[in-house]
Amino acid sequence: MKERIQVIVILALRNLRRHLRRSLLTSIAMIIGGFFLMFSLPLGDGAHEAWIENAVRMGGGHITIQHPDFRSSQKLKDNLSLSALSKVRSLLSRAENIEHVQIVLPQLTVAGLVSSPTGARPAKIMGVDPGTGITFTTLDDKVLEGRYLQPDDRLAAYVGVGLTKSLSLKLGSRFVVTSQDATGDISGQLLRVVGIFQSGVPEVDEGLIHIPMATAQDWLYTNGGVTKIALLLDNSEHVNLLVRDLDLALSELIDSATLEVVGWRESMPALEAVVALDEFGNYLFQGILFGIIALGIVNTILMSVLHRYREFGVLQAIGLSPSQTGSLVFTEGVILTVLSGIIGIGLGLFVTWFFWRNGLDISGMMTSDFDFSGVVMDPVIVPVFQFKRFVQALLFILSVGVLASLYPAYRAAHVNVAEAMKFER
Repeated sequence: MKERIQVIVILALRNLRRHLRRSLLTSIAMIIGGFFLMFSLPLGDGAHEAWIENAVRMGGGHITIQHPDFRSSQKLKDNLSLSALSKVRSLLSRAENIEHVQIVLPQLTVAGLVSSPTGARPAKIMGVDPGTGITFTTLDDKVLEGRYLQPDDRLAAYVGVGLTKSLSLKLGSRFVVTSQDATGDISGQLLRVVGIFQSGVPEVDEGLIHIPMATAQDWLYTNGGVTKIALLLDNSEHVNLLVRDLDLALSELIDSATLEVVGWRESMPALEAVVALDEFGNYLFQGILFGIIALGIVNTILMSVLHRYREFGVLQAIGLSPSQTGSLVFTEGVILTVLSGIIGIGLGLFVTWFFWRNGLDISGMMTSDFDFSGVVMDPVIVPVFQFKRFVQALLFILSVGVLASLYPAYRAAHVNVAEAMKFER
């Protein structure tokens, strides 16, 4: 059996070499396909990771720990108590639980009314720890005037440029924020503008304010409680595993409906939908591309079969069975596509890494800032190289080679020996 397989492989390689021009023309199509596959996959993964990174840094984090009812109610009565916060902090302080956690940011978020002498506007007021917040958020890089919050700030506010324009605020201006506190009463807080940011997203620039956590807790009478704890990870791939581990570690609090642990896909379904849609578009494009390539392979190998009828007749006449004749053609197609695919994958990886490993700038193709769900997408895409993508591409190309070789192999296996011997070259 082993000797027969070796003979079929040797014959297949000889036939590919003998019909070199045909083999090269077919392989070029597969090389191009493999190149575009490994060009698009790392860039697509890099774009998605950048989208997720920018979105979670706006406040939600890769993983959010919050009261089960807060997601729907958005009310302070559904905050995390000080005892629950202490247990979570104690858990996350252990080294084995923070392998992939970069930053832990407690937040106190409330919807309120921002008032100045010229008018009033609704906004989301977010209380954060200034020391941790500056490393968590991307808004500190969007400073238009002034600065981000500092640890010793008390009545300071970091405000979007849209809000300052609508309320005629500037650096040093004082204004009042009003909201319902944890006791159910309406409470107001005087603040002063220490920094103005411009994110590029109108809804963020017109409706978001960062203030110190201590100020927010005193103003809203939360007794040290927060509305959520946001975890920033080193990579979004670790989200599901860490959510599972936290669910197990915090099972007692989860079972008592004290808190819940949710990943970014649950907390930001709109972003999850756009990432899934973009991935589907990539797969659809690649499927169409390789479908065309597969048809070309079928056509080339099938024409080869039709022009080699006499050869197949001779092979069967000297002892090759019909199934072995079909295996010979099948092996030719698989070897041709796999070798060409590997070359294309290697070429795509090399070119992508050599030219764009530090980022591909597509800003020239964008007429303005591209934003989705309140997040500005970075026009510089840094590719993400993953071994699993190489394996997926190789399996995909192997599948294309196998499927494209089946019908020509079937035709070769059903050659009529008597008729084939009469076939004129």
